[in-house]
Amino acid sequence: MTPANSPAPDSPLPTAPALTGKARDFRLRMAVIDCETDAALDMTRDRHGRTVHADAAAAAAARAHRDKAALEAYTTHLAPHAEALLDAARLALDELPPARHLTGWRAVLDGLESSAAEIRRALDRPAAPGSPAERAQHAALWPHLTAWADHSPIASDLADQRDGQHHKAPLTDEEQQLWTDRARAAQTRGALELTESWYAADGQPITLAYLVEDDDSTVVALHGDPGVPGWQVIGHFAHEYEAGKALPAPVPPGVLRSDISRFNRPAPAPELSLQDLIRDVVEGHSAGDASNAPLGAVQRGYAAGPMVRLQELLETSSQFATALETVQGRQIAARLSALGRQIEFLTREVEEAAEDLGATVAVLPPHRIPVLRTRPRPAVDTTPPAPPPRASMTARHR
Repeated sequence: MTPANSPAPDSPLPTAPALTGKARDFRLRMAVIDCETDAALDMTRDRHGRTVHADAAAAAAARAHRDKAALEAYTTHLAPHAEALLDAARLALDELPPARHLTGWRAVLDGLESSAAEIRRALDRPAAPGSPAERAQHAALWPHLTAWADHSPIASDLADQRDGQHHKAPLTDEEQQLWTDRARAAQTRGALELTESWYAADGQPITLAYLVEDDDSTVVALHGDPGVPGWQVIGHFAHEYEAGKALPAPVPPGVLRSDISRFNRPAPAPELSLQDLIRDVVEGHSAGDASNAPLGAVQRGYAAGPMVRLQELLETSSQFATALETVQGRQIAARLSALGRQIEFLTREVEEAAEDLGATVAVLPPHRIPVLRTRPRPAVDTTPPAPPPRASMTARHR
């Protein structure tokens, strides 16, 4: 490891807030780099999202700049602190109570450690500046840099664990039952307003809610799924800030799909907007012209049309609602899935109607004459017509 990548022997060990701050600075810088790269790559795409000349110099230059900037950001913010951050995260992880997500978190920390080692080896043996070998080296490091950008929040959260994570219920058993009965009664009459939800380190869900009674509201914390019987009130507070200090801190939420990365999105598939399809119909002359637009809306496959994309959106949203693992989430998932099936039915109907329109041998009748946008200007020496005489006041008031 180079001296730049490790703290000085006599320097004090960085605190957990300092470590998590460095990781946060790296993620913020990566977000800026990602936006800049997207803007540069957009210049290589046409108006429908199709990449024009995928191997163009502009696209290659944008990616090379991205890779170099990302490595510089890691070197500046994380290289001296990555090992300490992972050590702090592992110590906190070992102290947590058993939960379903701990095995996955441990795998994330192992993966971040492997990526940090790969980056450290490259920093110790940099290629010649500006050479093709340097660009290849930076490109090979991009997946490891994005791993830190995507998953370092888990390491940061673990390193920043506090004693408050291990919540001690401030209520006696009798008080807990009393407040739970009041909250359930309020839920029955529609006076329990849920405001925020998170998971504690032990994997248990916590929900904040306003308990409204006689025009007065109290913040209460619920333990369990508010959509099914069995949840309990574990605390009541004057305001949300007080609740946040007393309750277990939230842990990073999960993801719908484990292989998704903000910084490694697939190239966007080309698509036609509904505005373009509507304009195609308006500008058409024959039935065949007009039929192409609705057929484009229901086109399937890689360049799917808007109606097919809408169905995909509903199905994905249904999967998300199911993944919430709550009763209300499952109910909403069923509704979204039913709506997706309705869109599928409409898609088939639109496709059949469009095909029938295309089979119609007809054009618009000639009496539908376009209106000129510009009218002929009068000659310079032409006297404008006299304005019509104004009606008298008497005539207006007859």
